[in-house]
Amino acid sequence: MVKNNTTIRWGILGCGDVAEIKSGPAYQKTEGFEIVAVMRRDATKAADYAKRHGISHFYTNADDLINDPEIDAIYIATPPDTHKYYGLKVALAGKICCIEKPLSPNYQDSLAIHEAFKEKKTPLFVAYYRRSLPRFLQIKTWIDSNSIGELRHIRWHLSKPTSNQDLSGKYNCRTDAAIANAGYFDDLASHGLDLFVFLLGDIKEASGISLNQQGLYSAKDAVSASWLHESGVTGSGSWNFGSYLREDTVEIYGSKGKITFSVFENEPLLLKNGQGETKLYIEHPENIQLYHVQQMKESLLHNAAHPSTGLTAAHTSWVMDKITGNILE
Repeated sequence: MVKNNTTIRWGILGCGDVAEIKSGPAYQKTEGFEIVAVMRRDATKAADYAKRHGISHFYTNADDLINDPEIDAIYIATPPDTHKYYGLKVALAGKICCIEKPLSPNYQDSLAIHEAFKEKKTPLFVAYYRRSLPRFLQIKTWIDSNSIGELRHIRWHLSKPTSNQDLSGKYNCRTDAAIANAGYFDDLASHGLDLFVFLLGDIKEASGISLNQQGLYSAKDAVSASWLHESGVTGSGSWNFGSYLREDTVEIYGSKGKITFSVFENEPLLLKNGQGETKLYIEHPENIQLYHVQQMKESLLHNAAHPSTGLTAAHTSWVMDKITGNILE
């Protein structure tokens, strides 16, 4: 679809906080990519983003951005409940697309987005950028090199204290059940579960318990789960967003060792096996989506495989829905 040595012209749909440092500059730092326009409904904020980032055009209407003939690809950086609405429009326009994670709030919508791009034979990427970060690629290297022997089990616990915003009762889209049924779990756990699939392979069974313990907002705030990878590795997880301490610990157990790491914190990677203990600290890039975006360039211009696509993201949505009970079969 894209010829080698071609500059791909991007438009950003939703230039808010995510696009400010995490992602937007990554597109500008990637050779072969160019951001030519951004869109935000607030004209003042759209103009400000464009000016500060040296982007020539801005829009306040999504359709104008999507249908701009000078734009080859769209990065959708809006809240998840709008991803299907905008994603289907981009698919219909036949343009390359990258959508923020999660792909949508539920599996059925995620599958619909994936299938729309598949039907058009148009590339779709999803911003599960941890699949591209050196920190987590090191863990995959340890796994693939048999550093902990045969894989047995993965366990993740993530918790954080109730925030002042939660206690205030002020509206927060992240805890609105109409947008994210399981609240912070939808936003945060999706990163880790998607990463575990990348490291250990697809999940074939998953179940869980989810509820609202605090009654502070409409979304669920406590989840526990178990799952089974197709490889036979078992998994368990717990997520609580009204806990005394902030904790983020993942442990992968093997027949000859264990790997310990954090999904969100910058703690050292820890490998323990018969040879002793290894600690590694690997920094993230300033713009955390940089390697993810660079791999999109390699995929589009040089036909290299990309680790995060509509298909892989839809699978993560299926796992999330199985855990929260949105899919019962």
